[in-house]
Amino acid sequence: MDSLVPVLKSHPGKSVLVVSLIFRVIHRLLQTLPVPKEVKQDDFKSWKWKNLSVSMVHSLLTGSWALTCVLVWPETLNNIHSYHTPLSYLLVCVSTGYFVHDAGDIILTGHARQSWEFLVHHVVVISCFLYALYTELYVAGAVIALFVEVNSVTLHLRLLLKMANAQSSSMFRINKLVNISTYLSFRLGTQFYLTWYIVKNYTWLDHGFYFLFAMIAMNIMILTYFFRLLRADFFPKSRSSASPYETRNNNSKKIFCD
Repeated sequence: MDSLVPVLKSHPGKSVLVVSLIFRVIHRLLQTLPVPKEVKQDDFKSWKWKNLSVSMVHSLLTGSWALTCVLVWPETLNNIHSYHTPLSYLLVCVSTGYFVHDAGDIILTGHARQSWEFLVHHVVVISCFLYALYTELYVAGAVIALFVEVNSVTLHLRLLLKMANAQSSSMFRINKLVNISTYLSFRLGTQFYLTWYIVKNYTWLDHGFYFLFAMIAMNIMILTYFFRLLRADFFPKSRSSASPYETRNNNSKKIFCD
């Protein structure tokens, strides 16, 4: 670790590209796993299943990694501007590589139009994380931001179960409750804490305006997604009253509506 991180810090851009290639290899390896027949029969669902499988690996890895960093080094919570450890820097590098890979997968497979919200999200995250890697500032903030990946695990599981037509299973019902709980605590709670920190320390933070703008944009997105999630899982419309847009599951990658 002590010998690896200096190399990453001297070449952050190249390091991110190497990690993105590693996630591409993971993508290829996951294709060898069995896929539900309901997914195999649809090209879009087949791509979506593969994409979500890689996302699940990233979420399981980085979510637990971020929590570990904060538990072992509590200073991460109190000094998101300038504090970081070698392990937290490596975490941000790995996560940035994933987002580069995922953005490339969306664009190169021709799903950019359906997934434009994801691309906007990825551009914001990649720009903030690259800033942290190149300047070694806000690394702790990036680590805290990755708390949202704890919720992403249940979000991804929700979609995988829906694509496998397992909405009536007990696993889906349990996950639905865990998902809304982690959304409130790990996604909304994390975003609002970071927003509060930036507002409170705005006068002296480097490039505070950009990061505040980024946080406001992300907050709007996650609140919108939250209400979509509530409507889809707890206040669903009947099939007859649903709009054509809401029933086009095979043409959209929206994570809370399909």
